[in-house]
Amino acid sequence: MTESLTDTAPTPAVAASNVLSVDAMGGDQGPAIVIAGLSVFMSSAPDAHAIVHGPKAELKPLLSKNKIADRVTIHDASDVVKMTDKPSNALRQGKKTSMWSAIEAVRDGKAAVCISCGNTGALMAMSMLRLRKAEGVNRPAIACLWPSRNPSGFNVMLDAGADIRADQDDLLTYALMGASYARNGLDLKRPRVGLLNVGTEEHKGRAELKVAHELIGSAAKKGEFEYVGFIEGGDLPSDKVDVIVTDGFTGNVALKTGEGTATLISELLRASLMKTPLSMFAALLARGSLKRLRKRIDPRRVNGGVFLGLNQTVIKSHGSADATGVAAALQLAYQLAQSGFSDKLAARVASAASLAQDAIQEGGTDNPDTNTGSSV
Repeated sequence: MTESLTDTAPTPAVAASNVLSVDAMGGDQGPAIVIAGLSVFMSSAPDAHAIVHGPKAELKPLLSKNKIADRVTIHDASDVVKMTDKPSNALRQGKKTSMWSAIEAVRDGKAAVCISCGNTGALMAMSMLRLRKAEGVNRPAIACLWPSRNPSGFNVMLDAGADIRADQDDLLTYALMGASYARNGLDLKRPRVGLLNVGTEEHKGRAELKVAHELIGSAAKKGEFEYVGFIEGGDLPSDKVDVIVTDGFTGNVALKTGEGTATLISELLRASLMKTPLSMFAALLARGSLKRLRKRIDPRRVNGGVFLGLNQTVIKSHGSADATGVAAALQLAYQLAQSGFSDKLAARVASAASLAQDAIQEGGTDNPDTNTGSSV
């Protein structure tokens, strides 16, 4: 039987960009699901390695059972952050938890990205404390992938719930971070950015939205994205935009509504097709098409909210995620790690303050003399 590594360093001779730091204890269903998801992910990523954090005695047999012990390092962490824990309590009492340990591995350069299914508030608080906010970021944001009609199949939306507030400067920063995420996560050279509002007319919306509309539009050329202006809720899954910018309250409500609607449609469709012998026969004939539809609207495929605005990358997986969902979050983390996303994002958001100032001074016109580069 292959032994799991239990030292405090990544697997020998493995670059940190190939190593993911995984909080094995944060999910609602326990570490077995997290390790199963890690196994699914590793089967499609032969060069990937991981550091898993949690009680060694509990994790070691799970790694052996899933036959990935030779590619995984265990960091023994005795405590767990519960879903009911307040972020302030988790900060004060969390140094021995698996979540804290997972963040520390990224902070120390032993892994490229931290992934946790745990308490969102605690994860954000710990990440901000240990990894710090990137220069130019007032409020970090959570970016999620939204199924869409675009060729990539997804749009990026932020903030999905990191902070319920956002002023015009925050929204400009979100636009820059979202564009950088779309470039590196969806391979889009010039992402299209839209600002979520109650209508597309320029006179609609709160005061900060109107100011943000001007700032984002003025920053588009230097930020190397296309600004499509205000968009509405119906545009979230459309092909007219790649990045949707909003505050955390609106974004989180939209996200949970979308996930609930997708689940409801799937359940109603299944119940309808199973109602009569004739509908069951029709379902059998259309089995291939129905399978593709189910996969397209499956929320598990887009599991993984990326914390943007920190000095390193952290991804929050749903607490209720199954092995498929965990694997999707890990795949996203690995893709971002391979692209050097943290450094590129830091370079992009560092320019947010100057872009905002330029936009104010220029009164909504672009200055072509300054360019931040297309690689971030």
